Amino acid sequence: MTAHVPVSVSPEEARIADKPRLRRFRQASWDEKLIFELGSPGERGVLVPAADPSVERPAIPAALRRAEPPALPEMSQQQVLRHYLRLSQENLGADLNIDVGQGTCTMKYSPKVNDQFVRDPRIAALHPLQDEDTVQGVLGIIHSLEQLLKEISGMDRVSLQPGAGSAAIYANVAMIRAHFAARGELEQRDEIITTIFSHPSNAACAKTAGFKVITLHPDADGYPDIEALRAAVGPRTAALLITNPEDTGIYNPRIEEFVRIVHEAGGLCSYDQANANGILGITRARDAGFDLCHFNLHKTFSTPHACGGPAAGACAVTEELAPYLPRPTVELDPETGAYRLDDDRPESIGKMRPFYGVVPNLVRAYAWIMSLGAEGLRAAAETAVLNNNYLLHKVRQIPGVSVPYATGRPRVEQVRYSWQKLHEDTGLHSEDIGLRAADFGTHYWTSHHPYVVPEPMTLEPTESYTRADLDEYAAILSEIAREAYEDPETVRTAPHRSTIHRVRPQALDDPAVWAVSWRAYRRKVLGGAGRR
Repeated sequence: MTAHVPVSVSPEEARIADKPRLRRFRQASWDEKLIFELGSPGERGVLVPAADPSVERPAIPAALRRAEPPALPEMSQQQVLRHYLRLSQENLGADLNIDVGQGTCTMKYSPKVNDQFVRDPRIAALHPLQDEDTVQGVLGIIHSLEQLLKEISGMDRVSLQPGAGSAAIYANVAMIRAHFAARGELEQRDEIITTIFSHPSNAACAKTAGFKVITLHPDADGYPDIEALRAAVGPRTAALLITNPEDTGIYNPRIEEFVRIVHEAGGLCSYDQANANGILGITRARDAGFDLCHFNLHKTFSTPHACGGPAAGACAVTEELAPYLPRPTVELDPETGAYRLDDDRPESIGKMRPFYGVVPNLVRAYAWIMSLGAEGLRAAAETAVLNNNYLLHKVRQIPGVSVPYATGRPRVEQVRYSWQKLHEDTGLHSEDIGLRAADFGTHYWTSHHPYVVPEPMTLEPTESYTRADLDEYAAILSEIAREAYEDPETVRTAPHRSTIHRVRPQALDDPAVWAVSWRAYRRKVLGGAGRR
């Protein structure tokens, strides 16, 4: 028989145990070193055989040769496996926790069968320099996915070459620039309009492309101010870049009027559809009059975020703007039925990345759309909206929380809440609440900067989560709010049962202490100590 040894629990854990919706979470903490600090000289994980003497070695120019070998970690296979397994136990993610707190990121379940598709050698073993005749299958998938996104957006042509949503936005801005350059108007049309609650990538990409950015703020109800738009447009307007619904979860019901105003001034309109998860099959970019739009396949179409990459973006345009699409495009020969890459596009903005898109994620997105069909896509959107408004109902009842703008009205797929009342009552900040959430095995994201909504919290429950999931998440926030009023020090000093820690603000604000490489970390943090 196995003896059952009682496990001692803290008073805090005992209190949580009495609440059925709160789990006793305690994350593994290995105090693992950086991989560059592990191993020892001479250790090997694999012995690489010497090249056959008959193999011709390429001549590497002397200027490109290292003076000495790179100082890489020297470790056994077991050490490498142990290191990364330990790190994996110190992480949370969409497959582990109720990941509704990463608002605007649309964290949904990515079906594991789709991973099997991309691990198939017929996908995984492809090389981007293979002859077109040998990759007809994957070119067919890419072409078919483009046709599906044409239908979903209402646009005429699609490119899947961008490697992320921001890359797709930049591609759209580059096509806007090319369009006006071809018309001889680029010098005149040097302004792009966006809104404060649209994704910041819109303003960033416009600025990077050389445009002046005009940012519209919301009216009293939280909608983009249409009178401010009328005042901003003119002969210098190149385009409107707008997210709808915005990151507040509020859908702009006057979006067609916004498009008409910009078109009457001679500008183009680009729809940032990063928040499209609540409107799939319900409304389309072209139906509102847009000239361009983009999707984040790693959001709306379920391909995994993968800790920040690789992502996958799609940009869609009208026939008028199709000549400017990134090259190459995937074309179908109607006579032979063969697919080919068309690089002969003299008006193209060029390549957005090497080769053609992030193929594994394109395959995943294609499989996800095909598995759901048109009715399934709409059902996913309707379920996401239902989940969001159910959670809105629960969170609205928590002391210290408010829902700015559009008072009493439903939201689409996400909500940007405010802990301002709790802050005024307790002195705690939204970041404190989010860090305490880590002690319950979850987290949330606040907002882009600047904080227009004070003490923000952005939640986006997608169609993937059950009612029980949402009840548990709301119970966690409710418990933390109770602690904030009754025991604020517990929240102020959190997290207590997680591997994460509080970030020193100066590490973000002072370039002198930034360490983005091992060499910089060794010099700035370790003071020159450690292996070379």
